[in-house]
Amino acid sequence: MLPAQNARPRARSPFAAAFLSLVFPGLGHLYAGAAQRGLAFAALPLLLLAFIAGVLLRIPQAELLALAVQPWLLTSVFVLNLLALAYRMVAVVDAYRVAGFVNAWTASGGRVDRPRVPRQPLSIAGLLAVILVLSGAHVAVGRYDLLAMDTAECIFLERDCPATTPSPGSSVDPSAEPSAEESAVPIESAEPSLSLPPVGSAVPNVTAPPWNGTDRLNILLIGADEQAEAHNTDTLIVVSIDPVTRQVALFSLPRDTANVPIPPGPARLVLGSSFSRKINSLYATVEERPDLFPGTERTRGYNALKAVLGELYGLDVHYFVEVNFDGFVKVIDALGGVTVNVQSPLVDDRFPADRGRLRRIYIPAGVQHMTGAQALVYARSRNASNDFERGQRQQRVLLSLARQIDAATILPRINELAVALSQAVRTDVPRDLLDDLLGLAEDVDLSTIRSYVFSAPVYGTEVTEPIYYLYPDVERIRAAVRDAFVVDPEFAARREALAEEGARVWVLNGSGDEGAASRLAAYLEYVGMAASSPNQRPEDPDLGVTRIVVYNGAEDRLGTTIEVLEEILGGEAELTDDPAARVDIVITTAGSTPDLTPPPAP
Repeated sequence: MLPAQNARPRARSPFAAAFLSLVFPGLGHLYAGAAQRGLAFAALPLLLLAFIAGVLLRIPQAELLALAVQPWLLTSVFVLNLLALAYRMVAVVDAYRVAGFVNAWTASGGRVDRPRVPRQPLSIAGLLAVILVLSGAHVAVGRYDLLAMDTAECIFLERDCPATTPSPGSSVDPSAEPSAEESAVPIESAEPSLSLPPVGSAVPNVTAPPWNGTDRLNILLIGADEQAEAHNTDTLIVVSIDPVTRQVALFSLPRDTANVPIPPGPARLVLGSSFSRKINSLYATVEERPDLFPGTERTRGYNALKAVLGELYGLDVHYFVEVNFDGFVKVIDALGGVTVNVQSPLVDDRFPADRGRLRRIYIPAGVQHMTGAQALVYARSRNASNDFERGQRQQRVLLSLARQIDAATILPRINELAVALSQAVRTDVPRDLLDDLLGLAEDVDLSTIRSYVFSAPVYGTEVTEPIYYLYPDVERIRAAVRDAFVVDPEFAARREALAEEGARVWVLNGSGDEGAASRLAAYLEYVGMAASSPNQRPEDPDLGVTRIVVYNGAEDRLGTTIEVLEEILGGEAELTDDPAARVDIVITTAGSTPDLTPPPAP
């Protein structure tokens, strides 16, 4: 059989042409046989994609993240998304029509100028489905763009946004220790009320100068408890970064710290030279007092905290970042949890639960993957430990989060994370400074961060009546902040370890050298011990050798302290029991005791 002559070309499906142009503009035209028209439709998207790829390859990840929250870029993306939707829709419809026209023209043998394109209901339904899919994709992009704009405006205090609503039981993880019974014991005695004079004239809206890019950068991290009516700032950590050496230090101030110095200005005239209440209540105290600190009702409390902590530390605190506790739970849950290396088991029989009740919680030692509620319990528990340990745990959670956040973690959860962030996070960091800040953060080695917790006994004195207060040793705190980047890291780590043990040490003068005991006590305070030299004669003077006596089993919890004392003084500690002993360790100096004094302050 002879082959058929002048066989007709196979008809092209208009639906297939429309679908291919959905995949990429111009593909449907190429399929239909209109190559030049297809290349014309593909040229603009190809150029645009090449430009975007070049930008993404050349710009560091930190700069891209900073750009992602800039208002001009978010608005541009929204407009471009609408234009792209219109362009792609035209390409899809045109490919559909071209395929139908080519089929009709081929069927007529090319004998008419404008062949009639038949209308096929099934094919038209396919075209509408393609348009619906196309529109859905761009609507999703637009929605996420609007979500990003809304989230950024809330975070950067550009408009009022509702805070997250505490969910029932969110303060305690139900898996922590469900077998324990709750009790209706009061959680904490309230502070005495503070009487203030009537509101005076508003102060000028002048705050700390913005960061200049070269000096030490200081950012206040705030953890706020908004589950009650008051806005209590229970976590206060100043992150200090040296942009030259890329060193970072964290300074934690316990929430119960009182008598924190107030900088010169209107607030000092009203409140006095120091804030007599706990530092976690400063925000609520000044929030509606425009005569005390600059700012609006939204920003005044933050400006007060920056100014007062800056006065305490001897720093300019440039910016703040706040996370409320319920939002903290939601952010961590949105990220899929956080993995924390728990240094020692945490047991707290009096952790605050709902409705003023208390509950027992337990978190074992080791590497633990925590939910948001578990991480909050771990960071906030304070009844079975001291403020030093609590501050360390808070810093450990923050650093663990910083190490685990990446694009692969964020992108699958972007929707719930954006909602949680808009409700939980507030900051006054300028958007146009994010590029520099993120670039600086990229160069920081998290393993070399230096942590300071300004707790008793090294950095303050505890008072338990009428309620618990921590009175800061201002000069010692300022010295630690000032020297954070010049002190040997090993020395700083040992000093913090000694502070954590909290040994009570007396130094008695058995050498006859006037002032020897007080000089040694000052040196021991310098290295991290709570040492003093009472005006008391030793029972056995003129021993000839330095004597170190450890009382009543204190050696079980003061291993590092005893090791350091034996190293410094060149002797071996004696262990004894004496119910009358009022301290843990008594040192009696001798003629052979090294004459040690702390270095002079620079």
